[in-house]
Amino acid sequence: MTDRSHPAANRPTAESAEEHFVQLVTEYQPRIGAYIQSLMGDANRAADVLQETNLVLWRRKADYQVGKPFLPWAFGIARLQVLSNLRDKRRAPSLLDADVAELVSTEVETEAERLHEIQSALSECLNSLPEKRRQMIQDRYFESQTIDQIANAMSQGSSNVRVTLMRVRRQLAECIERRLATGGAS
Repeated sequence: MTDRSHPAANRPTAESAEEHFVQLVTEYQPRIGAYIQSLMGDANRAADVLQETNLVLWRRKADYQVGKPFLPWAFGIARLQVLSNLRDKRRAPSLLDADVAELVSTEVETEAERLHEIQSALSECLNSLPEKRRQMIQDRYFESQTIDQIANAMSQGSSNVRVTLMRVRRQLAECIERRLATGGAS
């Protein structure tokens, strides 16, 4: 186990920083792609812009500040790539022109940040659940197990599992709302 209190332990090596960056790009690839698609309207052109964006992300990886939210930074680069593509290909028909794409991008970025806040709150709320309830949520929604599979594994009736899941979902929703109302997840 690494001693995090030692200053040298907190400095990532070049290799670990590069691996971390690749993990972030990979993790957020579907969201970056969806963001570009929402601005482009054309799946083929959006795929091309996504590849261009990936190249720019890689070239500018040194500009990314570890610890800062990755997605807004990546969206900013993607937005510039979309705008560049729209300007370069003005002759080709497009669903959006550059001005409209700029307006839409602002809204999508705001929603992405809100989604990040909700995901952070959900994570904290899940961690605050008792182990059995957290495992039930894990099995149902992350492992895609059926109610019957969960009931069998827990030696409970299906209706009991169904009611418990409903209560836990309500509890999670209330917890998320409280966390967001108090300024987001802490």
